[in-house]
Amino acid sequence: MAMGRPRAFDADKALDEAMEVFWRHGYEGATIAQLTDVMGINPPSLYAAFGSKEGLLRAALDRYTAKRAAFLTEILRAPTARAVAEKLLMGIADVQTDPTHPPGCLLVQGGLACGTGSENVPFELASRRAETEDRLRERFEQAKAEGDLTATADPAALARYLSAVTVGMGVMASSGAGRDELREIASLSLKAFDQRTAAGRMPATESGA
Repeated sequence: MAMGRPRAFDADKALDEAMEVFWRHGYEGATIAQLTDVMGINPPSLYAAFGSKEGLLRAALDRYTAKRAAFLTEILRAPTARAVAEKLLMGIADVQTDPTHPPGCLLVQGGLACGTGSENVPFELASRRAETEDRLRERFEQAKAEGDLTATADPAALARYLSAVTVGMGVMASSGAGRDELREIASLSLKAFDQRTAAGRMPATESGA
């Protein structure tokens, strides 16, 4: 009797499934059993294809950051630096609370807790987040050159500030914060952004730091 054809392996779908496991459980919490189960492969096949669990994470991150890049590219097309900041923060509030995927951000959630043997993971995630910060800085440098930002505005500082806010929003979303709460944070952060771009300096904290 002729054997049936084996089920076709959809690499993109398998990576999406692995990405969600890392997103929900973090690198340390994601087990090989969970990953191979959702991907529909066995452990030897996983190691043959990706070399290691960390190699699989990198492949999943490549897929995640490719999707994220499209989101960021659309944001950076906004006509002003202020519009970029608003679209970014409000967009993050919506995306990180979208019920169609795990809450928060994989680039934050994936490496919150890593032990011995996984020391490279937080640095890998940080380097991916830095790519977003670099693109924001370049956009704000363009805005400054065009006169959209004041001469005293610091594009690098503005990019760092927004990057820090979005990371914090990711942590809050993964801890259960809802869309309204994140949008409130976004609104308050935009006020600080406005003060910085108007005066060229971040407002002092109550402690004067």
